[in-house]
Amino acid sequence: MLPIIKKAFWFLGFGIFLLIVFFPGYTKVQELKEKNRDLESKAKELKIENVLLQEELKRIEHDPLYQEKLAREKMGVVRKGEIPVRIIPERER
Repeated sequence: MLPIIKKAFWFLGFGIFLLIVFFPGYTKVQELKEKNRDLESKAKELKIENVLLQEELKRIEHDPLYQEKLAREKMGVVRKGEIPVRIIPERER
């Protein structure tokens, strides 16, 4: 009976040794996999954003009505003879 306990003790000790040796590496691999997934997700988002910005750029370069709309909204440009009117909301009391 004693040799079985001795073998179990060695087996348990060896298992704990393996856990001590390989667990930090395993956790690091898991962290890197998670970081990789996050970076892949971010890359996909940036690719989509890039496509949308390319479409916006093409529209700005080739659509005169859109150019006019942007000039009016973003820069306050008005046509000759137009009178700009600015509506200022009342302060909340």
